[in-house]
Amino acid sequence: MKPIYYGRQEITEEDIQSVVEVLKSDFLTQGPKIKVFEEKFANYIGCNYAVAVANGTAALHLTCIALGVNKDTRVITTPITFAASANCVRYCGGQVYFADIDKDSYLLDINKVEKLLKQHPKGFFHGIVVVDFAGYPVNLEAFKKLADEYGLWIIEDACHSPGGYRVDNKGKKQSCGNGNYADVAVFSFHPVKHIATGEGGMITTNNKILYEKLLLLRTHGITKEPHLLKENHGGWYYEMQELGYNYRLTDIQSALGISQLKKADERLKKRQEIAKRYDKAFKNMKIKIPQVIKNFSHAYHLYVIQVKDRLGLYNYLKQHTIFAQVHYIPVHLFPYYKQLGWKKGDLPVAEQFYEKCLSLPMYPSLKYEEQQYVIKTIKNFNK
Repeated sequence: MKPIYYGRQEITEEDIQSVVEVLKSDFLTQGPKIKVFEEKFANYIGCNYAVAVANGTAALHLTCIALGVNKDTRVITTPITFAASANCVRYCGGQVYFADIDKDSYLLDINKVEKLLKQHPKGFFHGIVVVDFAGYPVNLEAFKKLADEYGLWIIEDACHSPGGYRVDNKGKKQSCGNGNYADVAVFSFHPVKHIATGEGGMITTNNKILYEKLLLLRTHGITKEPHLLKENHGGWYYEMQELGYNYRLTDIQSALGISQLKKADERLKKRQEIAKRYDKAFKNMKIKIPQVIKNFSHAYHLYVIQVKDRLGLYNYLKQHTIFAQVHYIPVHLFPYYKQLGWKKGDLPVAEQFYEKCLSLPMYPSLKYEEQQYVIKTIKNFNK
């Protein structure tokens, strides 16, 4: 059996040809494909505006800048995520406060967040970064109500969840990242994600002011738009109006993203079918499988199980050429955050989850026989 990894990209001949066309065109970057990708992605997600950027981390960083995060800003987030969900606040000098996760959904526990908010006067905290961990949508409707009560903004880290959704209390489908309950959302196009562009990211929002600021920030804070210029010396003239960054996406990557987006729904369906087979296989075993409750549609970037002997299973799978992964090491336990005062025992649910969690192979091109081999190997380990 050839190696089976926890995640991988799938590049088709159509994808390749779309990139070749750009390579033969007049623009490799800062050309028309970027705008096309943004518009198509916004339409797919169901939001008003989308801004393509270099990667998901750049998306988080620019979002924090646009929201005014500085050294006096205090933001709550989850410890079970990739480090960038917290680091983006630190890039701007802000202060990160972790709240524990829910033991069943593995998402930021809204009750723990509310408890943390009540421990401080209103105005102490400024925002929340929620994460659709593994592709499971956060209940943003509930978080929005809490955020409004305390005057907070919300960033939805939807890097795991394009295509995921929740049905709200009015019976309306709310797609991850659509901006109806969060101020802004971010996505990643890393190869193991739903849509692969090599590196790449997208910011989505329904707020026009934030949108225009993000466009400025991703390109050194420079604009040539006539209606935004303070002066105008001629057709060549541009102004640097803010301290921005070079966080642009290229036309090459955008062309690949447009092609991948065409297959997004089909590949999401395959992920969900793979998850159902895992669910069925592990139903009567001493393995905790992902929770999915009514009115939530899981996007399954990851399929995360919990087992008692995680290290043993990880090594056994590796011996059989199955390369599982762990998502995630709790962010508050990294040396960097420990030096800021966090320590083991602060977030017990997240820490217990980390001791048992393991991400199994999950990607649309995973063959039926390969998945059955994974399942059989896990069952053999558990005999």
